[in-house]
Amino acid sequence: MAYCFGGVINHSLMLAIHEIAHNFAFGHGRPKANRLFGYFANLPIGIPVSVSFKKYHLIHHRYQGDEKLDTDLPTLLEAKLFCTTFGKFCWLCLQPFFYAFRPLIVYPMSPTLMEYINFIIQFTFDGLIWYFLGGKVLVYLLSGSAMAMGLHPVAGHFISEHYMYRKGFETYSYYGPLNWITFNVGYHNEHHDFPAVPGSRLPEVKRIASEFYDNLPQHNSWVSVLYDFVMDPDIGPYARIKRKHKGLAS
Repeated sequence: MAYCFGGVINHSLMLAIHEIAHNFAFGHGRPKANRLFGYFANLPIGIPVSVSFKKYHLIHHRYQGDEKLDTDLPTLLEAKLFCTTFGKFCWLCLQPFFYAFRPLIVYPMSPTLMEYINFIIQFTFDGLIWYFLGGKVLVYLLSGSAMAMGLHPVAGHFISEHYMYRKGFETYSYYGPLNWITFNVGYHNEHHDFPAVPGSRLPEVKRIASEFYDNLPQHNSWVSVLYDFVMDPDIGPYARIKRKHKGLAS
């Protein structure tokens, strides 16, 4: 149930938080409302991610591929340890832990007041769940979040977005049905070209600018993406375009 049902919902909530990080819930003119809604969407996930995700994700957009600032890039240690077929399988299973702890190692930043508020709200909610509904319910929520971020069809978007399946192409879109439950995160070329356009409008971006997107390499299945990632020796945690760090832009 946690893998097939609760995990899918929690992963969808994570991608709702992605939308909220771009201020799409209430618009760019209402940052406080977006932040509060992010706290709320975070609750069933079980761990406080809303504010920290926004902090690092916007850096990913601005400095994509930067070897220091883009914490979406696997570390050299990950690339060396998980380069075999079995190693890549294990890496996919452990993906939620790498996403959670990699930023703290690669580019640590002091927690902000908003992050502390996120922690307090989330752990208070977790404590209330434990007290009133029991530990099994909390474990169900947490395990669903962990499994749906690892070896799971919906989590295929983590790999499909920026791993270099075709040499020289660092971002890929997916236009299949799983976009219906992931806020169109599969429209990833479109999202990086127009990060101020909400996911609900990205299909329209592709339609009116089809000459720019139709001929780009794209994925047809996130399950196939995961299978190819594990089985193809030319693809792995190292299959990313990296750029030398040149410092923060003023």
